[in-house]
Amino acid sequence: MRKKLTASIFLSKGKAVQGYHNLQVLSEDPVALALKYSEYHADELLISDMSDHDEEREKHLDLIKEICEKVQVPVIGSCLVKKMEDVKKLLYAGCKKAMLTYIDQVEEELTKEVSLKFGKEKIIVAVLNTKFFLSHSEFLETYVSEVLYLGKKDFREAYALSPIPVTAWLSDVSLDKLIETLAQENVCGAAGEMINQSIKEIDSLKMLLNSNGIPMSALDAAICFEEFKKNSDGMVPVIVQDYKTDQVLMLAYMNKEAYEKTLSTGKMTYWSRSRDELWVKGDTSGHYQYVKSLTADCDKDTILAKVSQTGAACHTGEYSCFFNKIMEKEDAKTTNPLKVFEDVFAVIMDRKLHPKEGSYTNYLFDKGVDKILKKLGEEATEIVIAAKNPNANEIKYEISDFLYHMMVLMAEKGVTWEEIVEELAKR
Repeated sequence: MRKKLTASIFLSKGKAVQGYHNLQVLSEDPVALALKYSEYHADELLISDMSDHDEEREKHLDLIKEICEKVQVPVIGSCLVKKMEDVKKLLYAGCKKAMLTYIDQVEEELTKEVSLKFGKEKIIVAVLNTKFFLSHSEFLETYVSEVLYLGKKDFREAYALSPIPVTAWLSDVSLDKLIETLAQENVCGAAGEMINQSIKEIDSLKMLLNSNGIPMSALDAAICFEEFKKNSDGMVPVIVQDYKTDQVLMLAYMNKEAYEKTLSTGKMTYWSRSRDELWVKGDTSGHYQYVKSLTADCDKDTILAKVSQTGAACHTGEYSCFFNKIMEKEDAKTTNPLKVFEDVFAVIMDRKLHPKEGSYTNYLFDKGVDKILKKLGEEATEIVIAAKNPNANEIKYEISDFLYHMMVLMAEKGVTWEEIVEELAKR
């Protein structure tokens, strides 16, 4: 089992504080703090919402959503969960998992309900008491994927007897204690003050743990660099694509050092032939490329990398290096559905920003959201009517009208297709 190091952020009044029992402000900008933890290569983030009223909770959910959108590591969301809706909001904000905290009892009904609804792989629990934790081990094994153990007593018993993976919460402990804890079979990782305090040295810490026989989280490679067919310089070309759109971004080269650095950090790293040095894409510009997948071609002489691109890939400021069009046939226009949606939406947004006289789109914007909603409702009704008609063309036309008016509403409310697609992907 590969182990993980989890950084944690506690939200109070829109700020990041030290913890539940220490409200000293750690950062005025929780999103920036989360990005820092992500860029220092924490394996995941635990975000705890400490709000005590609905208005503050909604503000914190917006912060959690922004964090999930911007960081390149999984996020676990936690709040004072009282009902299924609380878990739903955390997951819909983008959290990979939601955490329920057991103070003095196991919330069996709620845990079972959210586990059956969202899947046990989405649910973890935090526990304080070893005795009732172990007395409910069969229940937890059925409905929960992981336990965050907060107790300070009998922790070895909890680690040893837990039927599911345990993340250990560690305060100011020694390196020897960290090694001892992570070496235990059922312990899948560590979180707490020690990890936050060591965040700047987390890569070195992972290397040290690896050297002590504790396998740390990293990108597993099915092909070692020696298996590739290298060019005359001993390197392998890498074609880089945006993992969401498949747009080709750039071409670069890797030697063994760059390949292994990419695997260990999750950031695309190349060998600069002009500077004759290792090159972490983004170290100068901030435009990092985070690895989503690496695939070798049939001859193992080229790598296709799909990445999450921050900012522009090209040094010119263009998103892709491939922007100098040489030629294009008239029938080569793409009909990629998302591209079509984005192109139409871009025209609608342009009308919103630069009104055009006589434009129906501007007429809708001028009349306001009530008019847009009225038209949307009318078009939905037209779809229902068209669906009763045996001619499939009619429903095609009505759905197109509906989608247009829906995009006007999206533009009015500041919602993008990327957000819609991401939301659908979560479901």
